[in-house]
Amino acid sequence: MTIPPRLVVGISGASGVIYGIRLLTTLRRIGVESHLVVSRSAEVTLAHETDLKVAELRALADVSYAATDIGAAIASGSFHSMGMIVAPCSVRSMSEIATGVTSTLLTRAADVTLKERRPLVLMVRETPLHLGHLRTMTQLAEMGAIIAPPVPAFYSKPRTIDDLVDHAVGRALDLFGLDAGIVRRWGEPTEPEILET
Repeated sequence: MTIPPRLVVGISGASGVIYGIRLLTTLRRIGVESHLVVSRSAEVTLAHETDLKVAELRALADVSYAATDIGAAIASGSFHSMGMIVAPCSVRSMSEIATGVTSTLLTRAADVTLKERRPLVLMVRETPLHLGHLRTMTQLAEMGAIIAPPVPAFYSKPRTIDDLVDHAVGRALDLFGLDAGIVRRWGEPTEPEILET
């Protein structure tokens, strides 16, 4: 049996739910199966930051799980995936993952990703950071997680918020070896520049 390329996507309650939304639409466009878990806090954030309903968000994924469904496929190491990305990642979710004391499917799936030695990318959305946050990030990095805050890159000359979001999502997908074609790469010409030469 051939397993399709698939990625577990967590959306936690930090500000920046657009990163998770864009991630899901991008994965669908490039043919990567998405398995989504949304925290209850993320549902609140979704209502504050977008016009999407929770059902519409869930419909963007190939498979969606309830945050309370600890028996879901993605809670097991036998579930095959490329890894997991939490976009955005709240400090609470980050802290649960770091301690291994997981209370939801989102943090359980992240813990499983780490124990199976698969890439776990955390798009942490918090600033400023106190020493406790930094120590937690260090602990996660030592455990094998990749801390990838969605920091804007201005060398790409973004013109819209969508440009900034695309760049952050594209760079996060790079960490899984996925090129979504949405990153303007340093030192590489863009399509219009190629046409002009």
